[in-house]
Amino acid sequence: MMRLLSILSVAVALSHGFALATPGVEHVFVISLDGAKPAVIKESEMPVLNKLAAEGASTWQASTIVPPKTLPSHTSMLTGVGPDKHQILWNDFSPIRGLVKVPTIFSLLRAKEPAAVTAMFVGKVKFRHLWLKDSLDVFDYGGPQTSAPVAGTPELEKTKVPSLGVAAQAVPWIKEHKPRLAFIHLTDADTAGHASGWGSPEQKEALKVTDQALGQVIKAITEAGIADTSVVIVSADHGGHDKVHGENIPDDMLIPWVTWGKGVKKNFSITQPVTTYDTAATALWLLGVPLPAEFDGKPVTSAFE
Repeated sequence: MMRLLSILSVAVALSHGFALATPGVEHVFVISLDGAKPAVIKESEMPVLNKLAAEGASTWQASTIVPPKTLPSHTSMLTGVGPDKHQILWNDFSPIRGLVKVPTIFSLLRAKEPAAVTAMFVGKVKFRHLWLKDSLDVFDYGGPQTSAPVAGTPELEKTKVPSLGVAAQAVPWIKEHKPRLAFIHLTDADTAGHASGWGSPEQKEALKVTDQALGQVIKAITEAGIADTSVVIVSADHGGHDKVHGENIPDDMLIPWVTWGKGVKKNFSITQPVTTYDTAATALWLLGVPLPAEFDGKPVTSAFE
């Protein structure tokens, strides 16, 4: 009877997605390469990302959500649910609309671990919609921001912090504070895609620079002395075609999903379907945070030993 109860307990725990949390994972970094289409990545000079994939687990056939746009997709990436639940369907900074109405991975972690150190370093102001009260130690958009109201203007919406600028803000903070959970958003591929086209020489150069920024973040994690207890997840919010994105077509929908670090299988090709909201589920699973029943995301357990 006791054995049966034990088996049932394990089954219940597994159904909630946290019993298999990789032991020793103390830090999770989610890094988004905005607009990074897998087909263009393959044609670009990105030695850091390729090294992470070779030393870790990856799929180049992951999928974003409909609509494949920056704010709705990143909201799914950081809340674990689809747009039908998080209801952020707009794609600009619109303060009158308020904050996301479902918990983020940061607020869920804080609910379990109130002292957990958390951060977001972003290149677009629209991410303020995901900054829930008491969920972050720092929200950095070209520098640490305050929670005081900010007016939405066309000029502010157009102001992007380049990838190297985002990395420059994140690197010293990571070294000093060693966050439990951090999100880093690198903008250049999307900016170049809209200006010059997806797959253009300019976008490939932007991805090269983005990879340099990624390398600076990985180096910071190593120099902070936490690489051995960290997992990094690198993904994107959408792809693109011509100079746009937003359609339910493979060019716009396919995204990379690469994970590297503690407990990750080496040079492993992920074959299970991966959707962007699985990023949130995987991050929480690694940190030992129970997944809410309403989550659409599932941990990408096949990538881990």
